[in-house]
Amino acid sequence: MTSWPAGVGREILETVDSTNAEALRRAAAGGVGPEWICALRQAAARGRRGRPWAMGPGNFAASLLMRPPAMDGVALAQRSFVAALGLLDALVMVTGRPELFALKWPNDVLLAGGKVAGILLETGGPAGRPPALVVGIGVNLAVAPDPVDLEPGAMAPVSLRGATGISIAPGDFLDLLAPAVDLWEERLADEGFAPLRAAWLARASRIGEEITARLPGRALTGRFETIDAAGALVLATDAGRVVLPAAEVYFAEGGHAARH
Repeated sequence: MTSWPAGVGREILETVDSTNAEALRRAAAGGVGPEWICALRQAAARGRRGRPWAMGPGNFAASLLMRPPAMDGVALAQRSFVAALGLLDALVMVTGRPELFALKWPNDVLLAGGKVAGILLETGGPAGRPPALVVGIGVNLAVAPDPVDLEPGAMAPVSLRGATGISIAPGDFLDLLAPAVDLWEERLADEGFAPLRAAWLARASRIGEEITARLPGRALTGRFETIDAAGALVLATDAGRVVLPAAEVYFAEGGHAARH
């Protein structure tokens, strides 16, 4: 097992409203991290665009509070890829089954074609000071949400235990995840985004296939060509090549981006 990264805090809470909310409160109080905050129960977890997210017993919820050297939009978005690659590595360490997992742009991990994990990035901090970054990660370690509780078109959820028969406690999973994320963060700092882009594309779901990207007020359907040098989605549509820094991606049979 990889050792815990030096200089990174670790706290496991019995219960909290949301690990992202707790990390944002600490950022508002002047905290800069890096620090992982994990909770065994969340009372008010949320996903993208404020959607509610149900955390089943035994599942994983944690947030990394950090302050990257650069805080522009591209640098922040690339932390989603850092988190996704570290998350995939941790899941492979648990299972020994890399062929089961794939990455869905921009911030989901798939297991045997179903959604097992998602990532949510938020920023916050005291007024007048550069913001901190919060990277929230939710993983269905033990149970998957009931599909009837999901919004229409959402990708079918799966759990690690349900799909593989493997059980791992949230704290033990955190001890695998934190070093894995730290390694990708170091690569980003030392080598730039190119090696992360290559690693992500090697595990990307639906490359070369038709997908739909939904934005406020419109939707674009096209062939998923690649991600560009900044991590933006590149679609080949009937109207030409389109580059999207942000969107929610749906596959033909349904499914979209992260919740936490």
